[in-house]
Amino acid sequence: MLVKSAKLIGAGAATISLVGAGTGVGIVFASLVMSIARNPALLKQSFTYALLGFALTEQNRFIRFNDVFLNLVR
Repeated sequence: MLVKSAKLIGAGAATISLVGAGTGVGIVFASLVMSIARNPALLKQSFTYALLGFALTEQNRFIRFNDVFLNLVR
């Protein structure tokens, strides 16, 4: 009973890191909008970098999400 409770508390604490991933995605696309507004000629290059930043941020979220569920299973 105590071990299961500790696992659930740990899973809840680990999901807090998912908020950071959501914030990171917002920052990436806010920076994209600002860079396009400053220099529209670099639209394609800026969008490529934004997609790379989005992918790396989401990858971090999926790793944390998997850690949470693997902790609950063990």
